[in-house]
Amino acid sequence: MAASFVDKARISVRAGAGGNGAVAFHREKYVAAGGPDGGDGGRGGDIVFTVDENMSTLMDFRYKRKYVAGDGGRGDGKRCSGRDGESLRIKVPRGTLVRDAVTGAIMHDMSSGGDFIAARGGRGGWGNQHFATPTRQVPNFAKPGLVGESHDLILELKLLADVGLVGFPNVGKSTLLSVVSKAHPKIANYPFTTLYPNLGVVYVDEGVSFVMADIPGIIEGASGGAGLGHDFLRHIDRCRLLIHLVDVSGSEGRDPAADFDAINAELAEYSPELALRPQIVAANKCDLLGDDRSGIDALRKKAGEKGYRFFELSAATTRGTRELVNAAAEMLSALPPIAPFEADYVKPEPVIDTSEELNIEHDDNMWILDGPWLQKLVASVNFSDVESLHWFDRILRESGVYERMEKMGCKDGDIVSINEITFEYKE
Repeated sequence: MAASFVDKARISVRAGAGGNGAVAFHREKYVAAGGPDGGDGGRGGDIVFTVDENMSTLMDFRYKRKYVAGDGGRGDGKRCSGRDGESLRIKVPRGTLVRDAVTGAIMHDMSSGGDFIAARGGRGGWGNQHFATPTRQVPNFAKPGLVGESHDLILELKLLADVGLVGFPNVGKSTLLSVVSKAHPKIANYPFTTLYPNLGVVYVDEGVSFVMADIPGIIEGASGGAGLGHDFLRHIDRCRLLIHLVDVSGSEGRDPAADFDAINAELAEYSPELALRPQIVAANKCDLLGDDRSGIDALRKKAGEKGYRFFELSAATTRGTRELVNAAAEMLSALPPIAPFEADYVKPEPVIDTSEELNIEHDDNMWILDGPWLQKLVASVNFSDVESLHWFDRILRESGVYERMEKMGCKDGDIVSINEITFEYKE
């Protein structure tokens, strides 16, 4: 793969931790017993992926692999909350898939252009202002902030193109792209001249255009890892239409029909869906074709059997290229838009060791729970999701926390506080 094109990268991201709550008391002349006024800690910054239309590769991630958002500031007196941590925005090309590195599952497809929060910052801890009760008027404690989420991620770029040019090396894909668009791919008369995908915009008529991608040459065995094609077959996933270029000149002693079958076999092996993708078969280098037309006739028959449209052309002399482009535009107008990949990542339930130390304090009808594993538990819960809330309740119940509280006198309707989360106890 060329050093100038990177389409896969592994990185680690960590959102910011929440700031600690403050222990402070109101101090003002002529005001006695001002009471606790410690402010809350700020929220940690998020890790946010955003699309940059000016990026076309993942080269920026080749050398920098670790990304950390800002931590939230600690709270202060006079009920002043700490500043929120600065979120870190990571720019990626449109069409990048964000995958979980452990499972390979898709977390998000950056095709729509919208932002994606890959890791959320930890919530800030409560200051001691929240823990005052009629009998505890001087709470000398606050809550620490929660840690932010962290992930190991795989970034995988799948180019967004309407039309993909496929075929063996040196069949003229780069030449065709250069004459129908303003792209300037490297062109030479040897295999694997194209070492990375090239994109070009093809203008057909006023208000009618499409994006064409020149995919590096595919060889037999590419779906199993041979040659360069395996590295770039993933980019064809996005293409709504394939233009299958075949060299029919016979100048390299190849059999056009056999080449056609071989490339289609590799596409089907890589992804069965690709075997069903609409295709146009383009017989290239017709300007070099001699009197023997058996090769091109056999190819035309093969294309007809599959129901593919067939064109004769010479990309080098531009003969037949306009007809090919018009046909592609016509077919694209009837095809659905590029569909984004559906996210299939399921956030795993964290392993919570409930055997660790747990401290329970209560004052009147307020119960304050504190312990390292409780912090991890709260940080793992999405309190706006019903299933996540049920899991939270189940962990507390199965760990014996509720039973211990009931033995200490906890009753229905009492208030329970864990970090900055409060809820009403129900028997």
